[in-house]
Amino acid sequence: MTARIAPVPTPSTGNVLPLLNEIGHALDRLLDSGTPTVIDLNRLPMAPQDSAALDAALGTGEVSAVITAQGRSEVRETGFPGVWRVTHFSEEGQPVARFVEVTALPDILAADPGDMAAGRARLARHLDLLRRTEASR
Repeated sequence: MTARIAPVPTPSTGNVLPLLNEIGHALDRLLDSGTPTVIDLNRLPMAPQDSAALDAALGTGEVSAVITAQGRSEVRETGFPGVWRVTHFSEEGQPVARFVEVTALPDILAADPGDMAAGRARLARHLDLLRRTEASR
């Protein structure tokens, strides 16, 4: 994987480098014990310049997804596998929650077991309909 990663510009609060260090420790925990970490960026004192500096430092990976269940959310892999940016938006399109998740796959991307069961039942009905249609030809 070739990630696009930029140098860290001078941040205004000085929180970007400690945050990157925390992300590194979280990656260590994930690799050593499988323990994921979620960092709530809204709970940290970050100026807009810090957010831009963090984005530049983390870079862009190969995977991104948009989820539209219960509002819009974006999931983006960073330039470091296992480190993800997850942003949830209001109905007006404004970011309301921002996270860095250090995990193999963010939970928001995993299918809900109840949804999978309902999907399996719909597929069974669909297959039954297709079989009956095919048999009547």
